[in-house]
Parts: sequence; C-alpha cells; structure tokens
Amino acid sequence: MEERQLYEREDSMQQGVAALRALRADVAAGDTNPGGLLLYRGRAGFGKTSLLHRLRTVANSVGPDGRKDILLLHARAGEQQKDAAFHVARSLLQPTLAKMTEAERREIFGAWYDIAAPALGLVPPQPGDQPADAYGVLEALSWVVTQLAVNRGPVLMVVDDLHWADKESLGWLTGYIGQISPLPLLVALAYRNEELPDGIEDGLREELRQLGGRGQLIELGRLGRSAVDAMVRNRLGEDADDLFCHTCWTITEGNPLEVSNLIDRLREGKLEAVDENIDQLRSLVAQGSGPAIGKRLERLGTDVQRGAFAAAVLDTAFELETISRVAGLPLNQAETAVTKLVEESILTRNGREYQFVHPTVASAVYQSITFPAMRTSIHGRAADEVINAGKGMAAASRHLIQLHPDDNPQVVEQLRTAAHEHLAMGAPEAARGCLERALREPPADEEVAEIRYELASSVRLIDPGYTVNQLRLAMKEVPGLDEGLREKATMRLGQALTHTNRVQDAVTVTGAEIARMPDGPAKTRLQAASFMWRLLLRNEVDGKETSRQLDVLAAQHLAGRDDGSRAVQVLRAWDLTMRGENSTQALALAEHGLERGLPADGLGWTNQAWGFEIPVMLGVTYIYNDRLDRARDLFADAAREFELMGWSGGHLGFANFFQALVLFRLGKLVDAEKFLHSTLRKSERSGRGMPLQWDIVAVLVDTMLAQGRITDAVRLAAEHEFRPANFPPAPVLPDAPALYGKLLLAQGRRAEAAVELQKAGDSLEARGWQNTVWSPWLSHLAVAIKDTEPERARALAAEAYKRASRAGTNSAEGMALRHCAQVAEPGNEVDLLAQAVGLLGQSPAAYEHAQALVDYGAALRRVGRLRDAVVALDQGLEISRGCGATSLVDRARRELQASGVSPHKLRPLPSRDLTAPQLHAARLTAAGKDVHQVAESMSITPHRVQELLAAVYRTLGTDPKGLADTLRDDPGLEATE
Repeated sequence: MEERQLYEREDSMQQGVAALRALRADVAAGDTNPGGLLLYRGRAGFGKTSLLHRLRTVANSVGPDGRKDILLLHARAGEQQKDAAFHVARSLLQPTLAKMTEAERREIFGAWYDIAAPALGLVPPQPGDQPADAYGVLEALSWVVTQLAVNRGPVLMVVDDLHWADKESLGWLTGYIGQISPLPLLVALAYRNEELPDGIEDGLREELRQLGGRGQLIELGRLGRSAVDAMVRNRLGEDADDLFCHTCWTITEGNPLEVSNLIDRLREGKLEAVDENIDQLRSLVAQGSGPAIGKRLERLGTDVQRGAFAAAVLDTAFELETISRVAGLPLNQAETAVTKLVEESILTRNGREYQFVHPTVASAVYQSITFPAMRTSIHGRAADEVINAGKGMAAASRHLIQLHPDDNPQVVEQLRTAAHEHLAMGAPEAARGCLERALREPPADEEVAEIRYELASSVRLIDPGYTVNQLRLAMKEVPGLDEGLREKATMRLGQALTHTNRVQDAVTVTGAEIARMPDGPAKTRLQAASFMWRLLLRNEVDGKETSRQLDVLAAQHLAGRDDGSRAVQVLRAWDLTMRGENSTQALALAEHGLERGLPADGLGWTNQAWGFEIPVMLGVTYIYNDRLDRARDLFADAAREFELMGWSGGHLGFANFFQALVLFRLGKLVDAEKFLHSTLRKSERSGRGMPLQWDIVAVLVDTMLAQGRITDAVRLAAEHEFRPANFPPAPVLPDAPALYGKLLLAQGRRAEAAVELQKAGDSLEARGWQNTVWSPWLSHLAVAIKDTEPERARALAAEAYKRASRAGTNSAEGMALRHCAQVAEPGNEVDLLAQAVGLLGQSPAAYEHAQALVDYGAALRRVGRLRDAVVALDQGLEISRGCGATSLVDRARRELQASGVSPHKLRPLPSRDLTAPQLHAARLTAAGKDVHQVAESMSITPHRVQELLAAVYRTLGTDPKGLADTLRDDPGLEATE
C-alpha cells in the first residue's frame, strides 16, 4: 500500500516509531540492553509493507545532531526466491558491505571472513573436500550483524515477507533474535502467520516474552467500515453513496490492498461511486485474483504475457535488457511489453528497474504459467542469464531445479556443481535439493552411485537418517562406487548409524564390507572402524570376545605407523580403560595416537575419513586415567580446529562438552556448568535425543549433585527424560544407568536405587567393563544397601576397591576407599579415609579430594581428634570453595563448628572467599564506580562485571548497599591495604 492508504494504522505506525525513538534514546543513555523486536503480523494486503516503509523512512531521517544516525538493513523475501540460499541475508547485508573497502569488510568480519563471505556473495564459493559448516556460517552471519550494530549502529534491521524467506536465512534470523537484547539493534519482521513454517511463530513470540517491553506484536486486522468509506470518498468524491461504500467494504472483506485496487479500477473505468454501479464491483475485485490476472495477460497479447511470465520467474527487480533475454523478446518488443504492464498496474518502474506492484500480483502471474514447457523454457533462459553473468551455478540452481527432466547430462553436471557450491557456502539443504533433482534428470547409470554418495555426504551432519538411506542405496547401485569411495561410504554409513543410536547396524555393515576386502591398509582401517562401533555399544553381548579379538589385531599392528594401525592402538587403550585394566598399559598404547601432543597424522579432528571418534576416544582414555592435562590440551585443540574450520555445530558442541567434562573431573564445577548449559542450548537446535545431549545432561546432573542441588538435578533429568528406558545404546559419559541410580540415592530412594544399580552392574559385568570412575555402580550400590545388608555392602565396596587398584589410578583408588569408609564397621573408617585423602591428594580430582577431607575431618571429630579434624576440615573447606561445591562447603563449616571452631571465623570473608576478579570488582563498586566504570577499569564487558558482582553478593550474603561495610569488616583486606 502507498502512504495514502494507511487508514486505521496510526497506532501501528506509532508503535514502530516509538520503538525506534526508544532505541536512539537508550543508546544515547548507555543502556546495556537496548535491543528490541517488532513483529508485524497480518494477511496479504493488510499493510505490513507500508508500515515497514514508514519505519524505514523515519530511520533514514537525520538525528538531533543533523546526521543520519541509524544504519538501515533491509530485505524483502520473495516467493520464487525461497530456494535461493541466503537470499534474504545477502539482501540485508550486501548494500552496506558493498560501500566498504576490502580492509573495512575484513575488520568487520574478523576471523569469520572466509566462512561468511561466500554465503553473502562477496566471494565465489570454492568447492573442496571440506564443506562449510552450516552452523558455523550462521554464527558468522550473527557476528557480522553484531559488529555492525556495535561499531556502526544503532541498527534497524527490517525483513518483509518473512514467510517466504529461504531456509538458511530464516534459520539464521530466528536463531539470532535471541542475541539482540544487549545490542543497539531493532529488528522488525513482517509476515503472514498462516504461511510461516511450523514452530517459527512460537519461537518469535517466545523471544517477545524474553524481551519484555522491548518486544511488540503488531496485529494488523481488516479495515473497519468507516475507514473504507473514507478511502472511497477521499479518492472518488465525498458524495459517494453509503450503500456503494458499504459494498466496497463487504466484498473486499476490509482488505486495504483490495480496497485500493478496486478504487484504482473504478477511476480507470470512470465509474461513479453510486448505487447503480454496485453490480460491477464484484467483477472489478475479481480482476485482481490469480485466474483473472492470467486472463488479463492473455488479452494483452503474447509479448506482454511472456514479459510478465519472465518477470515472475525472476521475482526480483530487473532492467529492460534482462527481461528481453529471459522472455526471449527483441529489446523493442520487451520495452513495449513492460510499458503495457506498468500501465496495467502489474509492474511499477523505479528509474531503470521494474518490479511487481505487490507480491500477491507476482504470485498470481507465476501461477498463471500453466504450460510446463513455457515455465521450463523461461527458467532455462533465466538460468543461462545467471550463469552468463558469472554468478555461479548455486545462484542459477533455483531455475535449474524447475526444468522439466530431460535426460540432459549438462543439467546433471550443472546441478552437481551447484550442490558443491552450496556446500562451500554452508547450505546443505540447498545442496540436497540440487542433487535430488539431478537424480530425477536422470544421470547416466555410471554416475548414479556417486551422486547418491554426494547426496548423503551433503547432509550427513544435519540429517544422519537420510544419510543412512542414501549411502545404502549408493552401495547397492550397479555399476557402483569405486573402491576408494566405497571405503569412505562404509565409514560414513557407520558414523551416521552411530549418530542415530544404531550402533549394532554400524557393526554389521562394516563387518560385511571387511569380509569382501583383501588384506591391506584399507581393510585395516575398516577393521578399526568395526571395532570402534562395537566398542561404542554399552550392552554388546559379545563384549569380552570383542576385546579378545581387538587384543589380537592390536598385537599385529603394534609397530604400524599408518593411520589404521594407530587407530587400532587407540581403540585398545580405550578398551583397556573401560575394562578397568592397568592404567600404565592403557596410557602407553594411547601414545600411539599422538604426535607432539596432538592427534597423529590421519587421525586429526577434522579428518573426513575417520570423523572425530578416534581422537575423542583418545581424550576419554586420558580423562579416566588421571591425565586430565593431556585431555584438556586435546579437547582445546579440537575446539580450535573446529573454530578455524567454522564448524560450530555438533563438532564444536562435542569439543565443548569434553572440555566441560575435564573441568568437572578437575572439580571446577561452576565453570563446567557454564560450559554445559551453553552447549546444551546450542545442541537443542538439532532436536532432542541426540548422543551429545545425553552426555551433556549426564554431566550436568552429576555437577548439580556435587553442588548439593538435588532438586535442580531431578528437574533437569525429568525435562530431558533421563531414565533407563530411554538411554542410548552407546555409553554415556559418565555411565547413565549408574548415574540414574546415584540420583535416586541422593533423593533417599535407596531401595529403587539398589534395583537400578544392580541392573546397571549386571549389564556391565556381561560386557566386561569394570571402570570404577566412569561407572561407580558397585560403590553406590554398597551405599544404597548398607543399612539393610551391611555385610554385602562391605563386600561390594571391597570389590570396587579391588578393581580400582587393578586400574591403578590415584583417583579411582581414593574414590573407592572413600566409599569403603562409608560402609565400614565403626572404627575402621578413619584409616580408610586417611588412605583416600592421601591418594586423592595426588590426583587431579579436586572435588573428590575435598569430599574425602571433609569425611575424614568428620570421622576424626567423632573419635575426639579435634585438632586433626580441624586441619582436615579447613583444607576440605578451602578446596570445596574453589570447586563451587556449596553443599560441601556448608557441611565443612558445620563440622568445623562442631569441632569447636568459632562461628565468627567461619563467616564468608571477601579476602578468602572471593576470586581475585570478584574482589577487584567489589572494591571498585564499593568505591562508588558504576558498572561501566568498573568494566573500563578491569578491561572487561559490563555484562561480565554484572556476573562478577552477582557472585560477590551471593557469596557474601549482602547487596550493593551493604557491600562497603562487608569489605571494611574483613581483617584480611585491612592487612593488604
């Protein structure tokens, strides 16, 4: 609609203008959360575009200082552009980025340039062995907009017709909105709610709720009768008959666009607004419908019709020369055609460019192309236009996909090239569409298997189930894949099956392929892969036989230096670790997987053949053998590698999870929890129930239990349906069934815990896995039954210690001894705990060490050794504080008080209980500095200052008003001043 037609939209206009005004004011005032969201929701023709146009006009106006102060990013999605990957993102960002120098663009993009530039059309996509990670590209786009907002903002980002946005841009936008609150950024989205993909509007409304008053839903309804009366009389004369005006309202259902178009036709036909002309109104309204537009075009002649069809296929602003070539018309005939289309109010002209007057008209014209041959012909010429302009096959692919299948090898090759380009820019769904269309052409028989392999590979990170189906088909094709590709296909099929919790199928597939292969490196690699899948089955029936066979294979390849031989040794190290065998032997074998402290050549984190399972198993071997330093370095290297590749989806999620697991084993519970919550949120973009989520939830539950937050742990487990019936076949870290028993035990449900722990143990006994750190089921079962079956409890605890001693790590032995003490006969626990403290003090397991110290101190107090008790409890208190184990801290304080220590000495002290950054922030705040001044002094963000101060108030039990007094009362601070 034009501005003249904005009837009954004054409030909606003011809401947008007010939000823009608030953005300017908040940014000027230094508000830390100025971001806002406007959702314009309504049917086609209800005025969404006009309202956005008014908002853009206001944004383009000069600010109080006489300068334009808002950076405007604007895009409009198109119905025929839905298959054009990143079309909306490009429309938003290209105009602004095009005005920058190359150096300025690179400064904005930072390390994300190579990842985001192809998606935004700034550089041609370069197909290669490593496709761009789809999630990485989305994060790169978010980074670019964030940098524009921070460095060149405030920003108004407007997207019209969101319901037609391409999948890639829509996924990015809806994910990014959750990050806008702290940014000087106002996002305005307009859409037809009934045409949005499922779940999108629910997500948008949730973001509105999160933003509170900075988020607004602007519902656009049909016009009332008085508004239509005013429109008619304003343009057709004040003397328009009442019944005539009322009929205009009823037959258009108050749709502003339809009312406006009806008035235009009345004026063109020089019809007066009188009751005698009411009978003609319905036919005039019908002229704007899809079928009527098609008939109008037929009446206007072949040239005009072809010009309109070509414009609809392009679905974007075009110049005369372009429409001439796409329509297949000489330039003079094309000019005559578009001029007629402008006269008929189908197209509008802006300088040298033409476009449809409204998206509904473009849709109606495209739908009127009823002859498949005509549509194919125009799409073919449009594809040629794009290709000849040097824009690449990916850009042409939306036209190539629409061609009628015609057994054309050139089209097959073009579609395959387009798919490779899409993968290079991080658009696997678009690549899938191209390759599926290539199969329908169809390709030559000898190409089918390879295309299916490419199709499977294109989506293996986002749709493992589809990947499985396509790889199975590829391996059945005749003629089939060459031997090299067949090996890769088998490996990828195994990976995809594993990622969909079908580990046994992965074992079967790999075993069948091994049986048909001659001896050699390729067979060794697949043998290693087969063992890898089998070792990832928690409840494998022949687990012990698998270990025996792996022993034999490992011995055969002990001297090998190729990637397959090294992988076999890593698998053997993992197997020894899970079986609870000697740690020294496992660590010696693990070294075969390393070169200079990093994964050996051919086993790297981004290796396309193996995936990242081998280095993950290597890292886990170190985690459960007390070499957390090695594990930390490995997983930090994984995160760096994935970030350099732009792989910020599942790959980086796993790297972050394992870094969190290392932190948990080190006793850094608060840091581990932060890592885990962030990783869990990101992992849920792929849906629930994936292997990574089981691991994250398990460690989060264990972390909460360590902090004494039993209610939170139970709630989290319930939210994610963390219970035995749902556990995956692959092992969870830590062992999920044993952890579930531990959770029941923490709730006091001892009988239920005993049942579940016994089940967990029975399955592991059959499997041959006896690692007491990964799955301390024996120790927990002993604690669960100690009151009802004390003798059996002591026997179980002793067996757990025996197994821990066989493994030989200090943490395993110390943890087992602590549990022995929990079920020991009275009088025996002190010696057991003394041994546990000694062993755990020589391990990296800080939290378990603190637990043992507090247990030891409590035991010493009970036998009257108060001085020794205070020493142990003091140390336990200090370590548990550092771990963030609040429940253990409270227990240590209670025990110290019971040992005769003054309560005054146990109160929280800033000099003792705060970290250095927390104390620094507290002292600056107490001195009168605000959040921004503290941030500047400490060279950190205001948000980080708020996090530090929240921890200060929580730890000290005070608020901003009492902070200065609390600091003054600390003798430790007085001594340092």
